[in-house]
Amino acid sequence: MKKVYYLSAALAMALASCKTTQKTSCCATACESKTTKLGIADKELLTMPSYFASKKTALPEEQLQRWSHLDLHRDSVPGMSVDRAYDELIKGKKGSKVVVAVIDSGIDIHHEDLNYTIWTNKKEIPGNGIDDDNNGYIDDVHGWNPLGGTNEENMEFTRILKKGDDGTAQYQRAVKKMEEEKANLVPLRMSANQFRNSYELLVKATGKKDFVLADLEKVNASTDELKEAKTLFERLFKNGRDVSIVEAIEKQADMYSKYYLNLDFNGRKSNDNVEDIRDKYYGDGDVYGEPEHALHGTHVAGIIAQKRGNDKGGDGVINDNVEIMSLRAVPDGDEYDKDIALAIRYAVDNGAKVINGSFGKYFETHAEWVYDAIEYAAVNDVLLVMAAGNDALDLNGEETIDRFPNDRNILTKINIAPNFILVGALNPKYGEGMVANFSNFGNVDVDVFAPGVKIYATAPEGEYKYLQGTSMASPNATGVAAMIRSYYPTLKAWEVKEIMKESGIAIDGKVIVSGDKNDKRNFKDISTSGTIVNLYNALILAERRVNAKK
Repeated sequence: MKKVYYLSAALAMALASCKTTQKTSCCATACESKTTKLGIADKELLTMPSYFASKKTALPEEQLQRWSHLDLHRDSVPGMSVDRAYDELIKGKKGSKVVVAVIDSGIDIHHEDLNYTIWTNKKEIPGNGIDDDNNGYIDDVHGWNPLGGTNEENMEFTRILKKGDDGTAQYQRAVKKMEEEKANLVPLRMSANQFRNSYELLVKATGKKDFVLADLEKVNASTDELKEAKTLFERLFKNGRDVSIVEAIEKQADMYSKYYLNLDFNGRKSNDNVEDIRDKYYGDGDVYGEPEHALHGTHVAGIIAQKRGNDKGGDGVINDNVEIMSLRAVPDGDEYDKDIALAIRYAVDNGAKVINGSFGKYFETHAEWVYDAIEYAAVNDVLLVMAAGNDALDLNGEETIDRFPNDRNILTKINIAPNFILVGALNPKYGEGMVANFSNFGNVDVDVFAPGVKIYATAPEGEYKYLQGTSMASPNATGVAAMIRSYYPTLKAWEVKEIMKESGIAIDGKVIVSGDKNDKRNFKDISTSGTIVNLYNALILAERRVNAKK
C-alpha cells in the first residue's frame, strides 16, 4: 500500500524505519501415514525451534536479498522455508498454471524478470481499439486500469468531508481525523527539514551523497550539530533505512498538503460516476502507467513471481506456474471502493484464482460494493490475500478499528466469506523483535504474519529495490497460496486459507508490538492463527488434505 499510514504513523515509521478460530490440523492422523505422488504427506512438519533469539550476526547481502525464502531452523530467520520446499518436496515436480491478480498501482509488464509471467487475454487483439472478447473492456490485454490517468488522490476522509455533513458518525470522525492530520503535518515538515539539514552536513563530512553506516563511523563529530546528525542517521541505518528517507519524508509532507488533505483537489481522471457501481466500463488497458507511480505494484508482483535462480535480482515464491494479471486501481492516496470492487470482479471473471491486495484505508463510502465483490469471489472459488496495514495498530484492542477492505461487515460484525486472509509483517530477526514495528495486528482480523521488512524485488525500468511494509508481507503469503493452488488445484479457496493458517509455524513467545519495547504480547495472541507463513508445511498439509478426500 503506497500511503496507508497516516501522518502520525508516517513519522514514527521513518524514525523507526472470513475469520475462523484456529482449528486442529486439517487432517486426521489416519491420513498422515499415506504416501503420495509427491511423497511428502508423511514428512514431519516444521515447528518452533527450542530457542527464541535472533541471529547474532548480520545477514550477508546475498541472504538478505532473499531472506523471506530462508528457513527458521537452518538460517535462524523467520523466513517461509521456500528454498527448502523446492529442494525437498517439489523438486522435479510440475504444477498447473495459476493466475494471480495484483490490484495495485500498476506493474512494469516489460521488466526482464516479470515479462515472462504476465497474464495475457488471448481473446483480445492488442491496440486495435475494439472490445474483441465483448466483455466491455477495450484492449484489456494484460488486465485493466480503472484509474485511467489518475495518479494522486484524496484520502477517503477528505472525500467524505467534501460531500458535506450527512449527519453520520463517520462524517464526525472524518472531521476529527482531518484536524489530527493537519496538526501532524507541522512536525512532519519540521522533521523533513531536520532530515535534510542533517543529510547535507553528512554529505560534506563523508564526501558521499549515498553514504552508509560504515561511512558514518569514520566521521569525527566535532560539533554538536554534526554529532546530532550522525546519531540520527546511525539510528535510521540500524532500523533498515537509508539516505532515501530524506526525499521520502519530504515527498510525504508534500503529498499530504497538495493531495491527500486538500479539499480543493480532485484527482479523478476516469470519466465515470463514482457513485454508480453499474457504471463500470471506464479506464483503459494501460496496466503499467508511469514508472514513478508503478514502483509499488511492480515490487509486489516481483515478490510473488520474479524469475527464480536467474541471478538477476530477488526470487519469486512461485516459479513458472504463475501468470500475473495487473489491475491498476490504487493511486497515491486512498483507493475508491468502486474501483476495488470492480477490480475484484474483473479478476474473478477472467480466471484469477488468487488476488493480492496491498492497500487499505480506515474510512469507506461504499463498503457494501466491496463486500459483494468478496462474496462473489468466494462463490467463484477465488482467494483474496490482503495487507494488514502499516499503522502499528491493534485492530482488535479495547476498541475495534475498522480497516477496509475486510471480511468483517462493519455493521453486523459478522464475517461475510471464508476466502479472505489478512497478513501482518515480520522482520528478519527471530525473537521478541520479529514483528515489524509498523505492522498492524489483531486477534480477530489479522490471520497470519509473513516477511515484510527489507524485501528485495523488482522495480520499474529494470531495477530492483528493497521495500518494506505489510504490502510486502501480503504478496509473500500470496505466493504461498499460489503454490498450493498450483500443486493441489482441487483444493478450494477456503481450504487454502485454512491450510495457510494451520501450517504456519506457531510461535509461543512474547514479541514487541507497535515498535514499543514496553508493549510485549505473546505472538499467539496477535493474530487468529498465531503463526508465521511456511510454504514447506503448507505443501505437506495440502497433500494430506487431498489424500484424506480419496
